[in-house]
Amino acid sequence: MEHVLAILGFAAVMAFTPGPNNTMLMISGANWGVVPSVPHMLGITVGFPLMVFAVGMGLGGFFETYPVLHEILKYVSFAYLVYLAWKLARAGRHDADGRKQGRPMTFLSAALFQWVNPKAWIMAVTAMALFVPAGSAMLPAVLLLAAIFALTSLPSAVTWCLFGTAISRFLDSDRRVAIFNAAMALLLVLSMVPTLF
Repeated sequence: MEHVLAILGFAAVMAFTPGPNNTMLMISGANWGVVPSVPHMLGITVGFPLMVFAVGMGLGGFFETYPVLHEILKYVSFAYLVYLAWKLARAGRHDADGRKQGRPMTFLSAALFQWVNPKAWIMAVTAMALFVPAGSAMLPAVLLLAAIFALTSLPSAVTWCLFGTAISRFLDSDRRVAIFNAAMALLLVLSMVPTLF
């Protein structure tokens, strides 16, 4: 039970702290609201635990064996986040017909995003090192870890999306939306800087 509580505490702290997923959920909530953002939230809730499972079942060792792949992934992730930040900075404003530009991430996009999310990789690898002891029964330990991350991912996703919807009350003009989205896009890019260096 103490082991489960330790994992739960770690997972909750990691899930609720700012990072690429949470920043994008806040932008999604601010621009499109909760209901249209549900696929985005569910994509994270399913995608990240699947990634944790894959890392636990040996994918992390693959990167240890071939460290150059880790370096390549790091820079590909950064390039993709810059692209996402550019798209998010332009989202939410109204076009000539009065419709909001852009749309929330889909379930599949959000699930696949975990594979290029540097915070997700750090969380998954760190969790394996801390909570799956060498020589333990690997499958049950990895399944427990993935299940706990699934339990903490959804409340975190909902919280950050709701935070975005609360902010949306102050985004009553395209100018304010543009400033907010640009600031959040910049924070998204800056969240990657520590992992690059």
